[in-house]
Amino acid sequence: MKYLIAGLGNIGSEYTNTRHNIGFDILNILADKEDLKFEEKRYGSIATYRFKGRTFILLKPNTYMNLSGNAIQYWLQTEKIPVENLLVLVDDLALPFGTVRLKPKGSDAGHNGLKHIQATLGHSNYSRIRFGIGNDYPKGRQIDYVLGEWNADEKAALKTRIDLAIEMIKSFGTIGTQLTMTQFNNK
Repeated sequence: MKYLIAGLGNIGSEYTNTRHNIGFDILNILADKEDLKFEEKRYGSIATYRFKGRTFILLKPNTYMNLSGNAIQYWLQTEKIPVENLLVLVDDLALPFGTVRLKPKGSDAGHNGLKHIQATLGHSNYSRIRFGIGNDYPKGRQIDYVLGEWNADEKAALKTRIDLAIEMIKSFGTIGTQLTMTQFNNK
């Protein structure tokens, strides 16, 4: 069984450690824990993770957030992975900081990366882990907040929340979406 795990983010050092790049961060930490190396390939950086008889293709698109669908569609087709085995890791303003939720499908909720994935795939029936970044910003400053770095309190709590997201990725591939939601969505 193969799975495509796509962590959304933007390439470039100016985006490192920003809230918008949480998808990249989750995959980077998973790769560090498992001693995996990302390789630059078409449409992104790829690492292969094997766990309990499953193969997880970890993808960090290099298309920038707003064109993430191109990378995801390419790697789904190249690796012959069914869309049911796609999991997208994405930041979410609507969830309080540190909330980590698996959803089997849903709207783009105004997220440009998800909008492009939906437009490219032609539907929104793919799983995603929504990582809450909160919405503690002054009116009109949403972009600065999303592209801003984590504050000290957030940084202190980030490790345990990212570890939870990694456990959810493994669970998604081994016991499926519904059981993973039941087990993890309220932690």
